[in-house]
Amino acid sequence: MIGPFGLRQKGTSRARLLPLARALAERGNEITVLLPPWDSPQDSGQEADADGVVVSHVTLPPSFPGLFHILLARRLAAEALAFRPDVVHCFKPKAYAGMAAFLVWYAARLGVTRVRLALDTDDWEGPGGWNEIGPYTGIQKRLFAFQERWGLVHCHALTVASHALETIAWSRGVPRDRVFYLPNGWGAKDPKPEVEASAPSRGKVALLFTRFVEFDVAWLIEVWKDVLARVPDARLLVIGKGFFGEEDSLQRLADSEGLGKSMEYLGWLEGDELRQQQQAAQLAIFPYQDTLINRTKCSVKLIELMASGLPVVATDVGENSHYIEHGVSGWLVPPGDKEAFVNAVASLLKDLQLRTRLGKRARQRILDEFKWSNLAERAEQAYLRALL
Repeated sequence: MIGPFGLRQKGTSRARLLPLARALAERGNEITVLLPPWDSPQDSGQEADADGVVVSHVTLPPSFPGLFHILLARRLAAEALAFRPDVVHCFKPKAYAGMAAFLVWYAARLGVTRVRLALDTDDWEGPGGWNEIGPYTGIQKRLFAFQERWGLVHCHALTVASHALETIAWSRGVPRDRVFYLPNGWGAKDPKPEVEASAPSRGKVALLFTRFVEFDVAWLIEVWKDVLARVPDARLLVIGKGFFGEEDSLQRLADSEGLGKSMEYLGWLEGDELRQQQQAAQLAIFPYQDTLINRTKCSVKLIELMASGLPVVATDVGENSHYIEHGVSGWLVPPGDKEAFVNAVASLLKDLQLRTRLGKRARQRILDEFKWSNLAERAEQAYLRALL
């Protein structure tokens, strides 16, 4: 497996690639993970064993202007092929992983190797996608868009994290039997006890866990203002960090509307700190706008919230409806329907029995249907298709 970056800062390698690799290793596969630690150079050249998976941060090449990127991609491809694997699975079609996939593909086409190439995509990167959000130069945007288009059709198997990406791949001419739906899963071996979201002593607390790209901040303020009109003692815990300081805009708007005392911003939290704050909440809100980014993504944050046993009010966009069964394991609201969102949040804050039922079913759904140990079989099916 070739990742797009290291394990420290961004999510795909840590939350998708590595838990899938562990699950595949538990099923008897021999897995090696190669990561380009350009975002964590302190890991350059380091290797570790992660539950039966060899995780190797390739040694970064010298920082020659214009050559560093080519040398790093070449090193990833060369080290992958040196293992003489059956399949090389590249995660994300862009940047270093995408360049390595290009080299592996043509090595196979030229007969240098018999290895098969699988590609994984968990977001839409090009026009209308992360190219519009990321701090990329014009050249980088054009390169990433080309890599994405090229990668979808130049692989022996394609794994996709959302049904929207599946549809895009089909529309690009990728044969249906070469596309494998592989959503994100829950990787904890020993899940923490579920959140007691129904405890009346915690007050009426809603949790927002976000990167702020999913919704408009002004819309959220209007929603919360209307929730407070229905539930005056409600509180909102906000966990997350935006790409462009959206958390500051949220706080300014809240203060200007007189909502500041009902909201608490805690910054970006993970691990035990995140779980501790989940224990303080009675429900989670997960608002989405109906955008290409939101339709194509597959949120690990939603999985974490559901696995913790929190009932979630979410917008019915993209993969949200694949994880949440409306009225059974959560509550789905039509996109753009502010009144329905307000009604759902206010009603659940007041209804202890409904919160308890939805939270327990949410947790059970993740543990029954979306554990990586179950999803790994889909990756194996992709590899078998690639080997045909």
